[in-house]
Amino acid sequence: MKTTAAKKFAYLGAGAGLVLFTVFGLLYGFLLAGVMGLQLTGMIFGPGEFGILARVIVALGILFGVLLAALACVTGTATLGYLVGLIVDAIKDTRTGSLKIHNAAANK
Repeated sequence: MKTTAAKKFAYLGAGAGLVLFTVFGLLYGFLLAGVMGLQLTGMIFGPGEFGILARVIVALGILFGVLLAALACVTGTATLGYLVGLIVDAIKDTRTGSLKIHNAAANK
């Protein structure tokens, strides 16, 4: 497979997404998912109940929140990097004259 700017920028975007996740997403993933897990266990078991099942629900909620934050950060920035790479490839191809634009109306 040919190495293109789109592929390079996608990897760069994914790396930037990992950095953004460690700085911002990890904290908010723990915080928001933990609060939601506590609210859920409060609705199911009542306030003040801290049995093993309630703790498992909170832990699974935190794990789900952190994984969802990682997914959003990494895939969002990788997609953005890929799109920027496609634009860079298109600009490079127009400068070298290798870009072929197909006109559907001219082919009829």
